[in-house]
Amino acid sequence: MSEKAEQTVRELLSVAGIQINGENPWDIRVHDRRFYRRVLAGGSLYLGESYMDGIWDAERPDQFCQRLFEARLEERAKRSPQAVLLALWWRIFNPQAPRRAFEIGKRHYDLGNDLFERMLDPRMVYSCGYWAEASTLAEAQEAKLDLICRKLELAPGMRLLDIGCGWGSLLEFAAEHYGAEGVGITVSEQQASLARERCRGLPVRIELKDYRELTEQFERVASVGMVEHVGSRNYPTYMNVAHRCLKPGGLFLLHTIGSNRSVQSTDPWIEKYIFPNSMLPSLAQLARAAEPYFLAEDLHSFGPYYDHTLMAWDRNFRARWPEIADHYGERFYRMWRFFLNACAASFRTRRIQLWQILLGKNPRPQPIATAQYTEAPQQKVCHPNDPDYGGD
Repeated sequence: MSEKAEQTVRELLSVAGIQINGENPWDIRVHDRRFYRRVLAGGSLYLGESYMDGIWDAERPDQFCQRLFEARLEERAKRSPQAVLLALWWRIFNPQAPRRAFEIGKRHYDLGNDLFERMLDPRMVYSCGYWAEASTLAEAQEAKLDLICRKLELAPGMRLLDIGCGWGSLLEFAAEHYGAEGVGITVSEQQASLARERCRGLPVRIELKDYRELTEQFERVASVGMVEHVGSRNYPTYMNVAHRCLKPGGLFLLHTIGSNRSVQSTDPWIEKYIFPNSMLPSLAQLARAAEPYFLAEDLHSFGPYYDHTLMAWDRNFRARWPEIADHYGERFYRMWRFFLNACAASFRTRRIQLWQILLGKNPRPQPIATAQYTEAPQQKVCHPNDPDYGGD
């Protein structure tokens, strides 16, 4: 049985140009023969768990995942029982109901500010950077914050609501560079604490709150990397909240990772270890939810930039890991690297996207100036096959 399982796995991987114990950076080294039988039964959940447990290795896990995705091996392999059960759970229940609103904060964003401070840029922006003319992570994140402010046509004295404000980076930037006032909400206690510290002295208020509790009105609303935690059942409620918080004629910028297809659940490994109760929206799902409330002003797609962002985070994480290793342990290190590298490969192969959607609340007297941003050649950014792009 084990020989047949090994042969099946070898044949599947060969479709993607991956060899067992080969010499290429994307080849994998298997340290336990039980891997073959278990990965056939456990799918992506076991693939991630076995990497966490040191059962297999790859010099470049991002390139390994890239080849898996390009070959669409998940369509050739049998769907795991865990994936079937997870999809059933999402169909029956509402994992993002109000009583579960703070679970993602406790299980992911409260892992420790020490981790995120070492992985992210100095402003601690935990979303895709804008690399059109940037050569460093810090430049890409500042360019993204500035892009959001320009799209929102922020002006001094305007009030900005940030739904899912993280560590306060957008509100801090908007106050410093555009003279805006702001309110940010998060479901993470550690994010709220550090965001208040970072925004001290600015006209910014940070609250620990679920988005459904919002009632104040603002000239502008932004939500960056938060709707991924809302769930398809709640998209209409989310759009309704943004609409009621936005004054007439205001603008709402939604920055989100997106799926090419409308789905009702997420990957079992991501669900269990990284982002519980989360799912990626499709454009169709978001458009249906927004239709009763907003005018569509602009859609901007720059998903490939997330590949560069994630690999920059991976480099930072590896470089400063010794400072926090005793706190988190080796299994966490391997889990986090698999998360960053697999996600980078997902964006690299266009399995998932990054969108900025600009929505307006009637009455809008004139269209926005869409020529305010352009895409430039990425001459300063490393290519994924560059030896310095990733790896150990």
